[in-house]
Amino acid sequence: MSETLDEKTTSILQRVSTASICTALFKNGLRNQFIQDVRPLAKPKQNMVGPAYTLRYIPAREDRNGISVFENSEHPQRLAVEQCPEGHVMVMDSRNDPRAASAGSILITRLMVRGCAGVVTDGGFRDSPVIETLDIACYHNRPSAPTNLTLHEACDLNVPIGCGGVAVFPGDTIVGDGEGVVVIPAQMTAEIAEECARMERFEQFATEQVLKGAPVIGLYPPTKESARQAFEVWLAERSDDCT
Repeated sequence: MSETLDEKTTSILQRVSTASICTALFKNGLRNQFIQDVRPLAKPKQNMVGPAYTLRYIPAREDRNGISVFENSEHPQRLAVEQCPEGHVMVMDSRNDPRAASAGSILITRLMVRGCAGVVTDGGFRDSPVIETLDIACYHNRPSAPTNLTLHEACDLNVPIGCGGVAVFPGDTIVGDGEGVVVIPAQMTAEIAEECARMERFEQFATEQVLKGAPVIGLYPPTKESARQAFEVWLAERSDDCT
């Protein structure tokens, strides 16, 4: 397990929403951490959480990307599938281009068997009807049947990349839920997780108040001192750990 992803932090991130994470990141000065135009192939059983392991594609060129490249045992795409550490999320920079597949069901199955936490691409997956049945979290732009070789050349492993308009550095914490995927800088992960846990308890409190007829002005966000005090009383009345 990553130094920034202990069991407590992982447990929190497995249940808080990417919306809460985005808000917590915004409060800490980060505005652009939600990967754009990427969605889950299947509804997640729980949040995907893991450190990033990255693969970068560049535009394919015909003299370099014939089918014979897969005879090379050092082909970066194949190496990535065999080297992505257990518990990590493979994040692929496909240049926001879903016209050719970033990977297919056999490679994704291999990542699943090896214990990887998930796969994210800002391109597309082929064999998507099969991938959506696998027991591994997968996020992409849309289905795409053509082989990656038609448009993508796998180039670099575990280097800083862009995915869906977001900078992703190896080891950053990747969290995916039913809405999409957010990237947390590694050094901020524990702090953001703790803040999200409290935020979601407050949202539970605020929702209860709204259902009882309370107006949102002054309550959400809690700009009135009375709302903040009422939340602390509500929290103290509950014996379960708020994290």
